[in-house]
Amino acid sequence: MAKQERAIRTRRAILEAAGAVFDEHGYTSTTIAMVLERAEVTKGALYFHFPSKESLAQAVLDEQVPFGAIPSQPCKLQEVIDITFVVGQRLLSNALLRGSVRLAVDQCAPPGVDHTGPFRQWVDHLTPLMEQASKQGELLPTVEPRNTVELLVGSFTGIQLMARALTGRSDLSRRLSVLWSHMLPSIAVPGLLLGLDSGADRGVRVLDSLDALDKAVS
Repeated sequence: MAKQERAIRTRRAILEAAGAVFDEHGYTSTTIAMVLERAEVTKGALYFHFPSKESLAQAVLDEQVPFGAIPSQPCKLQEVIDITFVVGQRLLSNALLRGSVRLAVDQCAPPGVDHTGPFRQWVDHLTPLMEQASKQGELLPTVEPRNTVELLVGSFTGIQLMARALTGRSDLSRRLSVLWSHMLPSIAVPGLLLGLDSGADRGVRVLDSLDALDKAVS
């Protein structure tokens, strides 16, 4: 059991180090030696978990969706909103998530690295929530859930790239709030609009509540 836990910690340390290096340097300029130095592990330990640079990049890419994990909520449209704000907030401080996002849009990565994974995974993760929102009468009858989710995922990708380029993502939450202010009137039933929270500080408040819940449980 102790050996297994140590292996899990080592793998995580490698992923976090790789995410940071990929974020800072991109796929092409990143070397295994750079990841080893950042992770402070041996080459044997790294290759035990990841046999190649491509497999390491793919593992980093596949880490995005878990960063949006939040408790289930009665209002599914609010749950989708909160997921986007939580991911946006975590982008400010989590190197693994930032590295995953950079790899997703890095056109220099080889064909063996599947850039489409995170986009497909986000759409597959959010579409059932949007479909449930539709069944609960939260959405206008003209809304097609999957199309709306694909628009949201693409829009989120674009604004976070713009925020990174212009402000180092410091204004990402504000830009996300603006995005929702334009989207919600076109997808939510009028009676729900006033009750939905898409304020720029929504991510901070959701994460604070999650931290308080974790402390209460522990």
